[in-house]
Amino acid sequence: MAATMLPCGMSDADFLPWLILSALYGLPLLHVALSPRGGGWRPPPGSRCPFGPRAGWLVMVLMLGPVGWLLFALRRPSRIRGKRG
Repeated sequence: MAATMLPCGMSDADFLPWLILSALYGLPLLHVALSPRGGGWRPPPGSRCPFGPRAGWLVMVLMLGPVGWLLFALRRPSRIRGKRG
């Protein structure tokens, strides 16, 4: 049986946990960081919190993993102010 070529001489058993971590944590973090729906990096004017909405979402995804990403992905869009509906 031919051995697969993995980086740094890793075996298949060593590579699988890194693949799972990058798929379940790395990709959702990247999605939240690059998504235009993530909000701003800076807090809204008049806010007492030093972090913006995007930083908050990144912390949630970092702490909750896939559940935090699902909360981000499935959240409802904010309503436009002044629009009646």
